[in-house]
Amino acid sequence: MPQLSLFSADARPAGVRDLGGLLCGPGRIVRFGAGDQARLSTVLVDAARGPAVAAACAATGIRVEVVTTESGAAAVRSAFRCDLVGLAAEWTAGSVKTVPAGWQLDGAALRLWALAAGRPDDHGGYLLMLDPDAPGTHLPLLAATTRLGIPPARTACGTALRISGTRRVQRLVELVGPAPRGVPDGDWPRCWGRRAS
Repeated sequence: MPQLSLFSADARPAGVRDLGGLLCGPGRIVRFGAGDQARLSTVLVDAARGPAVAAACAATGIRVEVVTTESGAAAVRSAFRCDLVGLAAEWTAGSVKTVPAGWQLDGAALRLWALAAGRPDDHGGYLLMLDPDAPGTHLPLLAATTRLGIPPARTACGTALRISGTRRVQRLVELVGPAPRGVPDGDWPRCWGRRAS
């Protein structure tokens, strides 16, 4: 039996800070009124993942609903909540989404990132989508992913990080754990490639 990594998704109980994984992708967190409440939302790469994302959020104590955006995309959205204000304070500077200084990516946040905004590519790698509307988050997320032991490459269009190579994909698989219920194995990180890292 492989040893559990200190950074894997199952290394500790789920918490609200893990929802930073949704903000690594196209997620948004906004404050309301005097700033004493905040709402978290994110567009999903696949509408079928809505229930799995909702279940993962519920495990952190935050309930979300699956909704359809004005453009027809599937998304999840929380209510405005007091217990999201800390996350909003960490991940925003004014109204701009930003990666918190010194933020440490771990398996729990990475699992949520992959769940909401990850997909396999055509070459045996795995893509973690970035937020095209928050380009200032891209390099810090590349650095955080590298520190976690899965150094990625940016895609040509710059809107995703690509994890490729046998060792890096294997490390990704170890960190995110098995596919959540409702997510096909073929859509989840797995070691299908035979390419050397």
